[in-house]
Amino acid sequence: MHIYANPKRFLSLARWLMPLMLWSGLAMSAGAIAWGLFAVPQDRLMGETVRILFIHVPAAWLGMGGWGALAIASAALLIWKHPLAAIAARAIAVPGMVFCAICLATGSIWGRPTWGTWWVWDGRLTSMLVLLFLYAGYIALSQATAREGGSQKIAAIFALVGAINIPIINRSVVWWNSLHQPPSITAGQSSIDPVFLWPLLAAVIGFSLVFGALVLMRMRALIAEAQVEARLRRRALDDDTPAPTRAGPAMETA
Repeated sequence: MHIYANPKRFLSLARWLMPLMLWSGLAMSAGAIAWGLFAVPQDRLMGETVRILFIHVPAAWLGMGGWGALAIASAALLIWKHPLAAIAARAIAVPGMVFCAICLATGSIWGRPTWGTWWVWDGRLTSMLVLLFLYAGYIALSQATAREGGSQKIAAIFALVGAINIPIINRSVVWWNSLHQPPSITAGQSSIDPVFLWPLLAAVIGFSLVFGALVLMRMRALIAEAQVEARLRRRALDDDTPAPTRAGPAMETA
């Protein structure tokens, strides 16, 4: 990983990897959603509402996985002082927050016909809402420190502390009496019928590729922004530096 600490090496990789991930992810996501909407039968219990699963589950996965990646980047910043770690964390935060919001919105839409209400203060829903607020707090903190020229270590510590919420989200349906259904996919086994499982896995992979492409896109933009700011600072310093006075030829005295 350290060979890509140099922004030039990273940009050479991202230049071809980003469009590859974006277009393959969009194609796979569109195919998985079409598969789920038109080819998958109704669920015996949930009926047509089961189709929201193919957006809700990938969004939930990326909302949680995004914060996990953000915490890993923050740890790399604190431990190894990786030059691109802070940029990677900032790039992950906005897509992670968007997918977290999509998860909450689609879950609310699914909950209305299933539970009879748009929202309940359930353990899973509440901890996911906390994650949305954590994303908002991290974005505000990282932008403030970048704008003021402060250290990104404060934002990194915030990210690591916020990571405590991820296992809480994951285990909330087990630890508390929850309206939300228990985990359908666990290590080595799944309670989801294969007719739903395969398009769901395709959607998760497709959405993940799109997420990765968005992160690379934002990293390239942040690096370009930093390079522009550095050039402007150098130019401002050059403009403020007085030009050296050139001594003229000594005048001959009669």
